[in-house]
Amino acid sequence: MNRRHFLALAGTPLFAARELRCDVAIIGAGVGGCAAALGALRNGMSVILTEETDWIGGQLTSQAVPPDEHRWIEAFGSTDSYRSFRAGVRDYYRHNYPLTAETRSRAVFNPGGGFVSNMTAEPRVFLAVLQNMLAAWLSGGQLTLLLRHKPVAADINGDKIRSITLRSLESGVQRTINAPYFLDATELGDLLPLTRTEYVTGSESRRQTGEPHAPESAQPANVQAFSICFAIDHGAGENNTIDKPEEYAFWRDYVPALHPPWPGKLLSWTTTDPRTLQPRGGKITPERDDLIPGTGLDYWFYRRIVARRRFLPGTISRDVTLVNWPQNDYLLGTLIDVSEAEAAKQIHRAKQLSLSLLYWMQTEFPGIRLCPGIVGTEDGLAKYPYIRESRRIQAEFTVLEQHVASEGRTAAEPFADSVGVGSYRIDLHPTTGGDNYIDVGSLPFQIPLGALIPKRVENLLPACKNLGVTHITNGCYRLHPVEWNIGEAAGCLAAQAIQTRSTPRQIRNSATALKQFQSKIQAQGVEIAWPNMALR
Repeated sequence: MNRRHFLALAGTPLFAARELRCDVAIIGAGVGGCAAALGALRNGMSVILTEETDWIGGQLTSQAVPPDEHRWIEAFGSTDSYRSFRAGVRDYYRHNYPLTAETRSRAVFNPGGGFVSNMTAEPRVFLAVLQNMLAAWLSGGQLTLLLRHKPVAADINGDKIRSITLRSLESGVQRTINAPYFLDATELGDLLPLTRTEYVTGSESRRQTGEPHAPESAQPANVQAFSICFAIDHGAGENNTIDKPEEYAFWRDYVPALHPPWPGKLLSWTTTDPRTLQPRGGKITPERDDLIPGTGLDYWFYRRIVARRRFLPGTISRDVTLVNWPQNDYLLGTLIDVSEAEAAKQIHRAKQLSLSLLYWMQTEFPGIRLCPGIVGTEDGLAKYPYIRESRRIQAEFTVLEQHVASEGRTAAEPFADSVGVGSYRIDLHPTTGGDNYIDVGSLPFQIPLGALIPKRVENLLPACKNLGVTHITNGCYRLHPVEWNIGEAAGCLAAQAIQTRSTPRQIRNSATALKQFQSKIQAQGVEIAWPNMALR
């Protein structure tokens, strides 16, 4: 479709239109979905981007989780557009917040001062920056954004998808998108069952993958915990205690049934050390009045997203921290391949866990309170569950633990078809199948194009955590900058396929076409290899 035809459609009142057309339809506007849109748009494509919630940004916004990043992120190891996003966050604070002169003068500063990464900030700021990055495309009509829309059906012809139908969660009206390419950027890989694209869930067996940390038998329902995150602050001398949650008695006494064993009750400051699997003590110190935590594991500072010392006296008076801790990992059910009623039940119970954690903390620190304005909800809990693991395509190539784990090798497996890079430990949280943490060292790795191509379906591409990885390697491919890179590569790939009248599979399997595509995305700021200094 050319731009003129798309603008003619855009001139029709959008919400009266039931049939929509574009070049690239991206279902899901999380981290990967937004990056995919940017990749496709700058390569001349018309794009429809849809989102189940009313906030784009996924992990960063509706799930309220500041990014987990590697130690070189300020210099290399991400795409240019991801670096622009990070720079935009700092600029947003400079332009809109009463920063201290010392903070304002620093080219690199961490807005929230959390120590999970050097970019802890408020979900609303992440949202504003992402909206700014897409604003010109929306104004120009090349991008259409459908918020509060959920995919409900697909029209399929053999190995190709002809259309995806979505339902408005506001009006119930259904709209059908016709496009040459569809990108699945949903948090749970929702397009895969709808389109009958072959996929995997849970743990593969060691026989299937040869991975040292895979179980002996496949466990399709064994997935990492999801979490309902929330933001809190603290007022000394205040009593902000909430009403006792209806399931508090259950969660107060709940002991996770895991192997190796969890050290006791979930609602405790003693948890499992992910690397040693031994008991590890922790604490919170919400009354501390500084930027740097004291000794020991202090959860208050871990994902702090507002540091009052960054701002002028008399303006922002309280620190705010984001609660995404072991204590609110929900282990009693999954959201994958269950009915809507069952998913709603599991989300309700996960919310009860988070509220019970809050109430339990308030027995010691009654000044702690929820911050609904931070997460944009009435109840103070994040708009959407924090999803660590989704459905994954059966891909032309699947990344295994042996390709990226640090044990026994000095560099990750090189991929000739690389379309990006990432770095993070293989970090798997406790699972619904009873596994305690699996935390394995990994090396700076590449994202192979083969992991973005389904074995059979020709015009669907994964754009977030649903690429060709295993339960194990999902643990290092699921983090924010890697998801961004996956989405951006998928958006660029769809554009390249349309422009060259070829398929993603043909691009990968032709040495000439692959080299042309890699050269093109490198020119657009996508790193496909690590510099030697990162590999030492």
